[in-house]
Amino acid sequence: MVDIFSKKDGPRREDVAAKRLISENRTTIHRLADQFSGGEFSRSRTAMAKAKEEPKADGLSIHIMGGPSSPTPPEPAVRVSLNGRVIVVDANAGKQMQFLGQMRVKNGQKFFALATKENGFVSPVDDDVEHLLADLNGIVIESDDIENKFVGVIKDRLNL
Repeated sequence: MVDIFSKKDGPRREDVAAKRLISENRTTIHRLADQFSGGEFSRSRTAMAKAKEEPKADGLSIHIMGGPSSPTPPEPAVRVSLNGRVIVVDANAGKQMQFLGQMRVKNGQKFFALATKENGFVSPVDDDVEHLLADLNGIVIESDDIENKFVGVIKDRLNL
């Protein structure tokens, strides 16, 4: 936030002129806004005016946002993202559940780097996952077919 200190009290001359110009040309501005938005500008203004006129309900307002009444259990799946992150995601919600590592490129070869402190990751995988996937660390991925098989091996080892 910026505080402007001025010797003069009241609005600036430029602000007064801008407000006057807008108020004098309000009908033209509204007409142009309707033309650009295909009439949506006026419809939204009338909808807001109607919403202001409606009386407020007394007591509690209950809003049901939809979706299933009981949360669905997560369905884990292993995925390699477009930026090379190897993650476990919830297939139902698409949210990341666990970060496993990253596909890196060195000397023109793409390889898997497990998320460990030795590989330079700040938050490494837990010891159980590291033990299960330790031999996959540094495996060269030469094609998309090998990458798909690699993901399948990770799924099998993590029992997903």
